[in-house]
Amino acid sequence: MDQLKMTNRKIIISTFVNREIEYVWHLWTTPEGMKKFLGVDAKIDMTPLGAYELYFDPSAKPGNRGGETNRVLSFVPNRMLSFTWNAPPSIPFVRDHPYKTWVVITMNAIDDKQTLVELTHLGWPQGAAWDEAYAYFEKAWASVIDRLSQM
Repeated sequence: MDQLKMTNRKIIISTFVNREIEYVWHLWTTPEGMKKFLGVDAKIDMTPLGAYELYFDPSAKPGNRGGETNRVLSFVPNRMLSFTWNAPPSIPFVRDHPYKTWVVITMNAIDDKQTLVELTHLGWPQGAAWDEAYAYFEKAWASVIDRLSQM
C-alpha cells in the first residue's frame, strides 16, 4: 500500500432524535432497522470485524451495490458504534483502495424519549480523490442525519 499522508479532517454531524435510545440503536445495528431508517437492505453482524454492509443499489453487480466490504470495528450497546466505510463506485480510487476511513456513531439519552446522535467520519488521507470523497460525504451524511432526525 502506498504511504498515505493523513489529515486531521473530520465530518461531524449531530441531531436530536425524538425516540428512545434503544430504538435509535436498533436503526443503526440491524438489517430491519436499516430498512426502516434508510430504506436499504443490509448485512450487519454486530461482532468485532463483522459485516456492516448497506446495499444502496442491490440490483448492481457485486462490488457496486453500496457500502460493501465494510466492517464493525467496535461498539458499546446503546452508546457507540464504529465501522469502516468506503466510497461510492463513482470514486473508484478511494472505493477500491485497501485503506478505509471509519465512522463513529455515538448516542446519548437526553431522557426517555429523546436521543442525541453524533456521527463522526474520520481517517482522511491527503489527495484529490480523498478530497472528492470527503466532499461527497459531507453532503451524504448530512442527508442521512436529517433523515434520522425525522424518525
